[in-house]
Amino acid sequence: MAPHHVLRCCQRSLSWIPVIFINLVVGWSYYAYVVELCILTIPNNAEKISYLVVFHLFFIMFIWSYWKTICSRPANPSKEFCLPKVEKEQYEKEEHPDTQQEILKKVVVGLPVYTRTGTGAVRYCDRCLVIKPDRCHHCSTCDMVNNCVGFSNYKFFVLFLAYSMLYCAFIAATVLQYFIKFWTNQLPDTHAKFHVLFLFFVAAMFFISILSLFSYHLWLVGKNRTTIEAFRAPVFRNGPDKNGFSLGFSRNMAEVFGDQKKYWMFPIYTSHGDGNSFVTRLVNLDPEQIAVGLQINGKRLFMISFIPDSVNDLASFVKFKPALS
Repeated sequence: MAPHHVLRCCQRSLSWIPVIFINLVVGWSYYAYVVELCILTIPNNAEKISYLVVFHLFFIMFIWSYWKTICSRPANPSKEFCLPKVEKEQYEKEEHPDTQQEILKKVVVGLPVYTRTGTGAVRYCDRCLVIKPDRCHHCSTCDMVNNCVGFSNYKFFVLFLAYSMLYCAFIAATVLQYFIKFWTNQLPDTHAKFHVLFLFFVAAMFFISILSLFSYHLWLVGKNRTTIEAFRAPVFRNGPDKNGFSLGFSRNMAEVFGDQKKYWMFPIYTSHGDGNSFVTRLVNLDPEQIAVGLQINGKRLFMISFIPDSVNDLASFVKFKPALS
């Protein structure tokens, strides 16, 4: 047991290396831009002040979203996803997988769980001893790295990518003219030359690398998919559906950033839901779901799309079909 704890301690310590590295790079970039460029190199006070004001706006938003991303604790399944005591004992004593699945299917009936494994089985975590909520996966490193990206901090992560990209773009754009002047020896060869030249290369390099990652995650947000679902379509009880969680572009954006657009740019929690259940858009009728009969203008209609979580979901996703009889 002792070696295991030692290994875990070493892994936790090593997981801080990327955090320390990023903070060192950001700290140096702050010094190089504020001191070496703005204070010591730029002669015009109006240009200097305008650069410093905009730079600090991007810097504050970048740091704020970064620390919100790495400090937000991962969401955990609620207690309702734990097996009741009797079913848990039956599950642990049972050796046959088919019988274990029958036990899980009885428990999952009352839960907001619509996805299954690739073979159609109920998703169950044998390490955490809970039925997995939709889109939930056990991460073997979530208590080691700082921090895994999941439901609780995904908005912060996307904003972190956006503000880090803007931070790098602003630095590269404003440093460019002084980079050229130092490179062509139009400015005296001082110690600021190294910082300005290196600052441009670092900012441009990080901007290009972050741009591709940010674009990819914007595409995921627009499609309402996780990185896992982008490679492997989620499997529902009626089969796989890559767009099973897509609610349309505007609603997909609201799922991550919230309904009030004035808060979208700030790294404060405004995402929809609790991470335990998600609104789904089932293309085909799920035989295990309830068909709700309605009477409108004397005609019998059936709502067959899905079981809504709220009145708004009902209004947005209700599908009606005239009765056959």
